[in-house]
Amino acid sequence: MRRSGLHRQHGKQGAGGGGVGAKGIYAKLTIAVVVLLICTLSLLFSATIGGNRGSLEPSEINAEELWESAKSSGWRPSSAPRSDWPSPPRETNGYLRVRCNGGLNQQRSAICNAVLAARIMNATLVLPELDANSFWHDESGFKGIYDVEHFIQTLKYDVQIVESIPEIQKNGKTKKIKGYQLRPPRDAPIEWYTTVALKKMQEHGAIYLTPFSHRLAEEIDNPEYQRLRCRVNYHALRFKPNIMQLSESIVDKLRAQGHFMSIHLRFEMDMLAFAGCIDIFNPEEQSILKKYRKENFAEKRLVYKERRAIGKCPLTPKEVGLILHAMGFDNSTRIYLAAGELFGGERFMKHFRDLFPRLENHSSVDSSEELVTNTQGLLGSAVDYMVCLLSDIFMPTYDGPSNYANNLLGHRLYYGFRTTIRPDRKALAPIFIDRENGRTEGFKEAVRRVMLKTNFGGPHKRVSPESFYTNSWPECFCQVSPKNPADKCPPDNVLEVLDSRLENKVTSDPETLAEKNSTSRTEG
Repeated sequence: MRRSGLHRQHGKQGAGGGGVGAKGIYAKLTIAVVVLLICTLSLLFSATIGGNRGSLEPSEINAEELWESAKSSGWRPSSAPRSDWPSPPRETNGYLRVRCNGGLNQQRSAICNAVLAARIMNATLVLPELDANSFWHDESGFKGIYDVEHFIQTLKYDVQIVESIPEIQKNGKTKKIKGYQLRPPRDAPIEWYTTVALKKMQEHGAIYLTPFSHRLAEEIDNPEYQRLRCRVNYHALRFKPNIMQLSESIVDKLRAQGHFMSIHLRFEMDMLAFAGCIDIFNPEEQSILKKYRKENFAEKRLVYKERRAIGKCPLTPKEVGLILHAMGFDNSTRIYLAAGELFGGERFMKHFRDLFPRLENHSSVDSSEELVTNTQGLLGSAVDYMVCLLSDIFMPTYDGPSNYANNLLGHRLYYGFRTTIRPDRKALAPIFIDRENGRTEGFKEAVRRVMLKTNFGGPHKRVSPESFYTNSWPECFCQVSPKNPADKCPPDNVLEVLDSRLENKVTSDPETLAEKNSTSRTEG
């Protein structure tokens, strides 16, 4: 407005003399330059926005760079205690038994919670039971999947662990302690364990918590407790040597030809039925999904179009292929598929396979009898887990209630910020819907714009509903040169200190000393 007023004022003065007219011309030229500059900036801004919307200019995503780990910003994984952490006392309040239900990774989270619950209650943990038979029809159990000795040894500074409740002698008779059965509330607070559970343990000598899945709150305002969970999850829970060898063999074969990506393709009957995403299937397939949903999930009205629009449907194999293609991955990309039986058959895989023909799974890479006979059991799931953990890039196609994908995201973060590609299904849904309706212009650019917001596996703040098992930053990470003293890495000899404390506690215990002296006299 001030420019217009100034222009009118110069016009009036110009009628009175030539000097003033020269000033008017100068003012007009100045205004013209300013207007030209504004227009130029406006055009540049519009071009930038337009480029984001639909131009064919390359995006900022460089697929080649994604084969390397994400930037750590000076952080490194560390779940060692940062404050005083006393070793478990010789005398505990009793025994804790748990039965972990669900799939391999739901059970994994439950085991972490069981160790923490034992620590909270000062209890002796009995080796967790895995309810494998009802879910997998596999009776491997904890001993069939995990390295028991390593598990007990790694957690010796944290809790006492036994393989079974020992029998006791009473009135000259051998008696077995029976655990008092309790059903913990879902996401129970610490107070439930220190009151209700502890009281029953002290009354009966042992308690049996079943079912035990998501039975301890994830968000706990105690960093040391959270770090204990990480010690269990990322250090103590090591698969048995045969599983590790199988996994490493598959990874070596895949990496012999360069980088490889793993994809958890969650296009399976149980997840599709759970999500209510059935309209893309034929009538017979829809009937199967409806039946499965009715038998396994609570009744609820689910409308496919509504579910898909808000990102509640698992990505189809075709959509996964289109995302990767838009990001710059080509048909030379080697992909390992971690998935159960894909629902709907090969017709849903055709487009994906056309884009990315170099597809593998554990059976195609290693056809050993051990894997062939255990493909759908815990062993097959464990091998898939390790291959996905060690792959250069990992992509989950459905990380909603998927414990498998969520735990892998957390493990890869802890494993050194290894690259992950996490599609935002809600943001991508309208782009795919537009494409299906014939509006294909600018599709790749629109996909890239969404994917640019991905952190690709770098450290980031945990925001609900993201799980602690998906993102244990910053509790289980530290910095060598921190701005905040609380983020400083613990001393390198922290385990030696804990070991020394544990040894001192054992040697200073009168009962233990008596046992040692007795042994010495016998040997002498």
